[in-house]
Amino acid sequence: MVAAARAIEAHRPDALARDLYAEHFVRAAGQASAHWPVRPQQVPGGDADPLWGRLGRYFGLRTRVLDDFLLARARAGTSQVVLLGAGLDSRAYRLDWPPGCTVFEIDHGSVLAFKHRVLDGLGAMHRAERVTVAADLRLDWAGALTAASFDPARPTAWLAEGLLLYLPRAAEQLLIDTVDGLSAPGSALAYEAKLGTESAAVRDSPVYSAARHRIGVDLLALFDGEPRPDSAGALTARGWSTTVRTPFHFTRRYGRGPRPERHDALAANRWVFAHSPGR
Repeated sequence: MVAAARAIEAHRPDALARDLYAEHFVRAAGQASAHWPVRPQQVPGGDADPLWGRLGRYFGLRTRVLDDFLLARARAGTSQVVLLGAGLDSRAYRLDWPPGCTVFEIDHGSVLAFKHRVLDGLGAMHRAERVTVAADLRLDWAGALTAASFDPARPTAWLAEGLLLYLPRAAEQLLIDTVDGLSAPGSALAYEAKLGTESAAVRDSPVYSAARHRIGVDLLALFDGEPRPDSAGALTARGWSTTVRTPFHFTRRYGRGPRPERHDALAANRWVFAHSPGR
C-alpha cells in the first residue's frame, strides 16, 4: 500500500518524493495489487479520494520528511544509516548519499528477498553501500546487526518509518532500548508514533474503511492494540533531545500534504526526531 502511494506521488507534477521503483514493487506483488493505481490519473476523485488521495499524500509527505532527515544527518557527517523495518524502502538506491555512507536494512528475510529480486530484475544500482540484515524486530536483533559490520562506536542515523504502530508494547520498548544502547554520541533517530486510543468515530473514518473495503487492508487490525509506551519520554530521560511534530506541521512547511479534518485518522499520528547526547 505504501509503495503504491509512493508510486502515485512520484508521478505528481508537484511530487514531494520520487520513488521510481515503487510501482515495480506493487506490480511484482501479484494479483492482489495488480489493479491498484500507480499514477495520479488512475485515482478516482484525485486528492479527494480518502485512500489514494489523502492517505497517499500522507505517505508522500512522510517519505519526503524522513528523506530530508536522513540526508541532513549524512551530509553532517553521519555515515551509518539503519532502516528498522525497511520494507520496500528504496532509499539506498534513490537518494543522493555522500561518499562513504552505508545503509543497513533490517527486516524479515522474505521481505528482503522480494525486494532484492525486484531491484535486481530492474538492474538497479544502489548509491550507498547497502547491507541487508534478516531479523525479527520483536526479538533481540542487535547481534544480527553488529555481525553485519555495524559499528556501535560510530554515530548512526536510525529510522523506524511506519513500524512502531504494529509492534507490541514490549517490542517497541526493546527497540528503543537497543537503539539507545547501540548509539554513539552524535546519533539520531526518527520514528512514527500514534497517540492514545482513537474514538469510534475516528475508527469509522473513510481512510480506514476505504483501505478495508477497496484493497482488503484492515489497518486497525494491523495496529497493535496495547497501550503505547512513551518512547519519546524514555529517550528524553536518557539524555536524548526530542522533538515531536504532527504531520500537519510539515504540510504547512512544504505547502502540500493532508490537512486536518473532522474525525481524522491522521490526527493522532506523530513524527518524533531524537538526538543522542553529545550530538
